Amino acid sequence: MISTRQLRTRIRSVKNTRQITKAMQLVAASKMRRAQEATQLTRNYAEVARELLTYLSSLVDTRRDPLYAKRPLKNRLIILITADRGMAGAYNANLLKQYVELLRQDAKRGVTNTTITIGRKGSHFVARLENVESLGAYHDFPERPTGSELKPIIATLVAMFKQGQADAVDVIYTKFAGGLNSCPVTQPLLPAGFEPSAKVGEDIRHSGFEPSARAVLRGATVRLVEAQLFQALLDANAAEQSMRVIAMQNATDNASDLIDDLTLEMNKSRQAAITQELAEISGGAEAMKV
Repeated sequence: MISTRQLRTRIRSVKNTRQITKAMQLVAASKMRRAQEATQLTRNYAEVARELLTYLSSLVDTRRDPLYAKRPLKNRLIILITADRGMAGAYNANLLKQYVELLRQDAKRGVTNTTITIGRKGSHFVARLENVESLGAYHDFPERPTGSELKPIIATLVAMFKQGQADAVDVIYTKFAGGLNSCPVTQPLLPAGFEPSAKVGEDIRHSGFEPSARAVLRGATVRLVEAQLFQALLDANAAEQSMRVIAMQNATDNASDLIDDLTLEMNKSRQAAITQELAEISGGAEAMKV
């Protein structure tokens, strides 16, 4: 049976752990609030950009543009967005599971893969896989990345698609669905394509395009791809922080439950010791009477 002293030491250790997880929960909650605001602010821009290009693609024959070329799928470039750190529940595990499933599907169809990772957890995982080519690894992205940080990735995926080294470019990330809801998704980036049924505002329909609709489309297509990747990074950051809040809250609650259990065990142990001492005293008193 564990002694009372050992139980006190364990209770003190768990209390220290609870203080750490509580502090991490508060920090993650603060980061989550900022990340949610950032992803909501830019989401409207991404939607308007897609709306604009939807209208432009209806005015121009996109078959002549290399970024819209639809070829038989033989090579796929995957952008995998994970976290740099753990302590976020199943956030990284769910992403890596989705990534492995896509690799398996492509292997069955004879499709080769090349991967660009954003986040240490993803790059470490891909480095341990056999027969998977890693084209680049990017770490320590800020909460709000800038164009200079995205430019190398955008330039690489656009060049590979134009040169035929990749027949499709997909990004795997965790989509932030509001509140504490999120789920891993695989979103196509290239070839560029738009839904004809998408709504287009009257302001866009009555707009003029200089020097021509085709020139605007060519320039805006790369911007749309960049906006989609930028939005994916913001969503991923918001989802990561929200899942870290949940993980740290669960850890804090579990620590509190463990403290209660250990305290109960310590009280039982102390009560048993007191009962034993009383029994010994009573036994000694009865022995002296004889």
